[in-house]
Amino acid sequence: MQYRSQAVAKPYFIAAIGLFVGQILFGLVMGLQYVWGDFLFPEIPFNVARMVHTNLLIVWLLFGFMGAAYYLVPEESERELHSPGLAILLFWVFLIAGALTILGYLLVPYAGLAKLTGNDLLPTMGREFLEQPTITKIGIVIVALGFLYNIGLTILGGRKTVVNLVLLTGLTGLALLFLFAFYNPDNLVKDKFYWWWVVHLWVEGVWELILGSILAFVLIKVTGVDREVIEKWLYVIIAMTLITGIIGTGHHYYWIGTPEYWQWWGSIFSAMEPIPFFMMTVFAFNMVNRRRREHPNKAAVLWALGTAVMAFLGAGVWGFLHTLAPVNYYTHGTQITAAHGHMAFYGAYVMIVLTMISYAMPILRGQEASDERSQVLEMWSFWLMTVSMVFITLFLTGAGILQVWLQRYSTDPIPFMAAQEKIAIFYWLREIAGVVFLIGLVLYVVSFFVKGGRPAMASAADTA
Repeated sequence: MQYRSQAVAKPYFIAAIGLFVGQILFGLVMGLQYVWGDFLFPEIPFNVARMVHTNLLIVWLLFGFMGAAYYLVPEESERELHSPGLAILLFWVFLIAGALTILGYLLVPYAGLAKLTGNDLLPTMGREFLEQPTITKIGIVIVALGFLYNIGLTILGGRKTVVNLVLLTGLTGLALLFLFAFYNPDNLVKDKFYWWWVVHLWVEGVWELILGSILAFVLIKVTGVDREVIEKWLYVIIAMTLITGIIGTGHHYYWIGTPEYWQWWGSIFSAMEPIPFFMMTVFAFNMVNRRRREHPNKAAVLWALGTAVMAFLGAGVWGFLHTLAPVNYYTHGTQITAAHGHMAFYGAYVMIVLTMISYAMPILRGQEASDERSQVLEMWSFWLMTVSMVFITLFLTGAGILQVWLQRYSTDPIPFMAAQEKIAIFYWLREIAGVVFLIGLVLYVVSFFVKGGRPAMASAADTA
């Protein structure tokens, strides 16, 4: 059954994709600056392009999560959203605040932006991924509280399912952990210690709960497998996620001045972090193989399966490659870290948002699934983006291995910039793969405007 208030998800999805395009464009600018240092300088220095690239990633994923929640929660709760008007108001507040912040990065020197936004009153700026002005951070908190109020009252007033309760837990954790962005101690060790409480416990903790709940929702809809089966899998996956992810924060504490025992705790528990991602892969394929209906939205099924596989490879396998302390001693801060980060973010979070958009947008437009030509184009976009991301990861991994050898491990290590010159070929290859990724993303956008060859609708019995 569709609920009218689910329509508020649509602007969130549209904004998410628009910001995603912007993120990739700035990624390509950065990629060129790696090998052509004066590209767009001084208009867009590398540090500014990097801030915009990473901040757009965070913002558009949050738009995607919020849109997914506004679509998913009414259906799971079997009632209309508590306040569709509040959802639309928060959308515009978040979008305008985000746009002004990005413009601030591009048009005002960072030190000037800090002074302009009153950072002296409550200093929070200047830290990687948390570069947002203090006033923007306060706006994010206000939007998050309004969002949780809206979602929470909808769930409390309706049916409680494992899917919407796990989603609510993840979203609440996201909001609470962001409060550590306001804690900016003078002591650098303390700063980094608690900085990871936002960055790590978001992406390797509560965001994984959001990922699991959205994936479970889509699989329930496209496979027809009994909800109880999927919910049992979800319980096990989130338990392993929290056990390994929370203590696994220690793999960031190896070399920042914390006690030595973190090398053991971090190594052991972060080495276990691939387990929930492997379970998620088995879970997704198992549910699709046991499906009781052939859903006409083949593209959404492909995205769901791709999410599980790529999350396991990026967050699981590539994370494990350099998570043990004796290995990380040589690899931390190299291009191996960048390789892991790119595939992990794409596999775990980019793909789950695209999965939800692929499933929900046709329904919001009055169809159970997109037209056949549109789905073919969308599946082409899936393969172009996914394969190019695999190559981006492989090229960065090659660059990282050579960087470690030249700069850190060999008996006669060379300076950082000398090493960068010798691995430049990998950066050129990464840039080419990035262009292919952008082509895939453009096809994804175009697929929503293509019509023709509508797929057969599922029978009423299947839908029920």
